[in-house]
Amino acid sequence: MPAPPAFPLRTVVIVALAVFMTALDNLVVGVALPSIQRDLGGSLESLEWTVNAYTLAFAVFLLTGAALGDRFGRRRMFLLGLGIFTGASAVAALAPSIELLVAARAIQGIGAAIVTPLTLTILADAVPAQRRGLAIGLWGGIGGLGVAVGPAVGGAVVEGLHWSWIFWLNVPIGLALLPIARRELRESFGPGGASTPLDRPGLLLVTGGLFGLTFGVIRSQVLGWGSTTVVASLAVGVLLLGAFLAWERRTPAPMLPLGLFRSVRFSATNGLSFAMFFGMFGSIFLLSQFFQIAQGYGPLEAGLRTLPWTGMPVLIAPIAGILSDRIGARPLLVTGMALQAVALFWISQVSSLTVPYGELVPPFVLAGVGMALVFAPVAGAVLASAPPELAGKASGATNAIRETGGVFGVAVLATIFASHGSHATPQGFTDGLLAALPVGAAVLAVGAVIGLLAPGRPAPAAAVAEGGGAPAGAPLADPA
Repeated sequence: MPAPPAFPLRTVVIVALAVFMTALDNLVVGVALPSIQRDLGGSLESLEWTVNAYTLAFAVFLLTGAALGDRFGRRRMFLLGLGIFTGASAVAALAPSIELLVAARAIQGIGAAIVTPLTLTILADAVPAQRRGLAIGLWGGIGGLGVAVGPAVGGAVVEGLHWSWIFWLNVPIGLALLPIARRELRESFGPGGASTPLDRPGLLLVTGGLFGLTFGVIRSQVLGWGSTTVVASLAVGVLLLGAFLAWERRTPAPMLPLGLFRSVRFSATNGLSFAMFFGMFGSIFLLSQFFQIAQGYGPLEAGLRTLPWTGMPVLIAPIAGILSDRIGARPLLVTGMALQAVALFWISQVSSLTVPYGELVPPFVLAGVGMALVFAPVAGAVLASAPPELAGKASGATNAIRETGGVFGVAVLATIFASHGSHATPQGFTDGLLAALPVGAAVLAVGAVIGLLAPGRPAPAAAVAEGGGAPAGAPLADPA
C-alpha cells in the first residue's frame, strides 16, 4: 500500500501567516481612530475612510487577484500582493496626513485582495485532498488569530506605543515571508497555464461594478440610502455587474465561469458566507465600540474583552477542519450558523449600559465557537463544490461575496443603529446597538437554513485518492 503523501506544513504556515496579516488589518485600526484623529486631525468621515478604503479596495479587487494568479502564476502574484501589502503598511505608518493614510490603506487593500484568494488556491494545489481538511483548519485557525487579536493588539499598541505601530507590525512579517515564500511555494496556473487569455473586459466590468456597489453601501452610512450619490452608485454598480455576467456567459475564457453557480452546493456555500459576514462582522463592528463608548473602557481593555468571542476560532477551527473531512461540511456549517444566531440574539437581550461583563462571556464564547465551526469547513466546501482546475476562480468569487457581505452588514446595521441611537451618549449608543443586533441574528439564522444545502459527507477515500476531488472537466453535480 503506497505511503500517504507528505503534509506540506511549510506551505500551510506561509499562506496562513499571510492571511493572518490581512485579517489583522481588517480590525486593528478601529480602536486607533481617536489617536489618529489627535495626531493627524480630520473629520469623523475622513477617519472612517481609514477603515473603508481598505475594505473597499479589498472587496473590489478579490476577483481580479484570483484571475491574475491563474494567468501569470499564483506564486508570482502572491509574492507581488505580499510586497504591495508590506510596502503600503510602511507608507501608512509614516503617513503625515489623513489623506496619505487613506491612500496607503487603499493600496494595502489591493495587496490583500491579491494575496487572500491565492492562499486557498495554493493550499489546494499543495495538499492532497484527503488531508485538506486539516490544512484548511490550520489555515483558518492562524487566519482567525488575526481576527481574534486584532482589537487587543490595536488597543495594546495604541496605549503602549503609538498608533503607527499597528502598521509597522506588518513590515517585519512581510519582509520575512517574501524570501521564504519564494523558496518554498511551487508555481501553479489556472486552466490553460501561462497561455490562458486574460479576460480584460471582464476585469474592467467586475471591478467597476463591485466598486459602485461597495462605494454606495459605504456612503449610505453617512448620506442615507435615499441620497443621489448612493442611489446612483448602487445603480451603476448593478448595471456593470449585470454587463459582467452577460459578458461572462459568452466569452470563451471567462474569469468567473458561471457554471460554478449551477452547483446548488457552491451557491449555498456562498450564500451562507455572505450571511455570516453580514451578521457577524456588522455586529462586531458595533460591539467593539460598545465597551469604549458605552462603558468607558480604554482601547486595550475593550479589545481584551472581545477575546472570548474572537479567540475561539484559533482553538476550534483546526478541529472543525479535521471533522469536515470525516462528516462533511454541512452539519458543521448549519450548527455554526445556528450557534452564532442564538448568541447574537442572547447578547441583544442581556446587553445594557451597566451589564456586568460576566453576563456577556457565555454568548461571546458561543458566538466564537459558531464562527470557528464555519471558517474552515466553508473553505473546504467551496473547494469540494468546484472542479480542481477552477479552484482559483471559485476562491476569488467566494472571497468577493463574503467581503461584500461584510460591507453590507456594517452599512445596514450601522443604518439601523443610527435610526435608533447615536454615538453622542453612552445610552444612545446602547439603544442603537440593541436595535441592530437582532437583525444580525436574523440574517445568521437565514444562513443556517441555507447551510442545509451545503456539501454533505465527503467522497470515499479511495475516490478522493484517485481523483483528488471532482475530476477535471467534470460537470458540477450536486450529490448529497
